[in-house]
Amino acid sequence: MKQLALWRRAGLLQGHTVRALGRGRGSASVANDEAFGLVVALARLARRGARPSHLALALFGEGHPVPEAAVRNAFEKAVRGHGTGLGEEDPETVEDEEEWAERVADEVVASGQRVRLIPARARRIDEGIARYMRDRGVVWPPPELVGLDRNPEPSSPSGGEVTAAAVATVLRGGASVTPQGIGDVLRAMQPAGWGNPGASLVEYTVEDVPDASHEVFLPDGGMSTVPDGPVLDTLVGLAVTASLNDLRGAWAASGATREWALDLCDRVETELAANELGDAAFEWLMGRAFVSGMVLMAEVGDQRWSLSDRARDSLMLLLMRQALRDLDEKVPGCQWELLESPGIMPASLVPFLRPQRVSELR
Repeated sequence: MKQLALWRRAGLLQGHTVRALGRGRGSASVANDEAFGLVVALARLARRGARPSHLALALFGEGHPVPEAAVRNAFEKAVRGHGTGLGEEDPETVEDEEEWAERVADEVVASGQRVRLIPARARRIDEGIARYMRDRGVVWPPPELVGLDRNPEPSSPSGGEVTAAAVATVLRGGASVTPQGIGDVLRAMQPAGWGNPGASLVEYTVEDVPDASHEVFLPDGGMSTVPDGPVLDTLVGLAVTASLNDLRGAWAASGATREWALDLCDRVETELAANELGDAAFEWLMGRAFVSGMVLMAEVGDQRWSLSDRARDSLMLLLMRQALRDLDEKVPGCQWELLESPGIMPASLVPFLRPQRVSELR
């Protein structure tokens, strides 16, 4: 009984329903019909020192009826615990937001911190595939793919420059996102010497589709489909306002994407060990040339993926979906079916992220 009381105080269990017995007989305390399964799950998951917020996320992920307040509080804590000390000034008191973001980014870079663009495991796989192809005289990427990169002088941002850009984005949100900035990140995360059709496509967006691009990118370069202001604040807002169904869907999608990334690594490593590259290596190579490679690198680099990490990833997926839905409204006729093309987006994410039109819902 004492443990049940502790779980109730932590917000993980609802209190019993009190019912009047009538005719002056007082009242009775009746357990919730779903409480038994939740108590059993708590007993299984609870360990000495386990944080209530982590228990709430684990139970929520398993589909148990955790009180809504506990779920939202757990998602919010996961966000607020990330990036502590970054840009400690209140953004509303900053006179020049861009200058403030640049100053904080410079301080982070000067401290020696760097965004790890290509994790060691991914680098080993890249090198293994390169050796395999070199030994067989195979050229990769093929000239046809390289030719799709129209940028004659692509940038090669350093780790410090990418780190500074990442910090600025965290602090300013959509205001700091530009076509060239997106292209720079895509190029920085690929193997050296590759062309990058995906980066080129983004870099030339304003020239290729000026009318549509003006709906997405503001005159000063910011991105209108991503809210301005600190990204962590935006994620906290989603933790508070998103429906539980959306949170659950994002949680499932983040888990499936994690499994996809680690499974792909395992499969490619198996092919390399057998000295016979096949479907897994092709999927890896296509991803490294397009957008899904960014997701792959992020997942492989996060070796200690905690429940809080998964919660933040889930909220980021909700933010991505919100941006794509906003884009779909601003620019009719987007070819969302291309998300299913090899390398564009992990298959685990397409059903969750792809905007659905009214005709598709009928």
